[in-house]
Amino acid sequence: MTIDVAPDTGTDGLRARVETVIEVIRPAIQADEGDIVLHDVDEATGEVSVELVGACVTCPASDQTLKAGIERILKDRVDGVTSVLNVGATLAGDGPIGAPDPNAPDPDPGTPVSL
Repeated sequence: MTIDVAPDTGTDGLRARVETVIEVIRPAIQADEGDIVLHDVDEATGEVSVELVGACVTCPASDQTLKAGIERILKDRVDGVTSVLNVGATLAGDGPIGAPDPNAPDPDPGTPVSL
């Protein structure tokens, strides 16, 4: 699937231009049962924070989708974007999304934990 998005150098704010491009690429992500949520656009640094959700959370290719797909398209098409970060990875801590916090106290030390 090719995504044809013309470069956007309009006068709208950076966030508005990023939102427009994300809406164009979203169907390609949703076609694989995933989605993308825009969290923040730092106008000063050009850093875009997104969260990949749905099937993207457990997909081994999600980093590739983020860097070689989403980041490349946004940097090519939206003047001012410098990087794209998946905040879902940082919100999850050190483990996969949904995994228990490894630093949390054991609620019942007498019960074995199944992983």
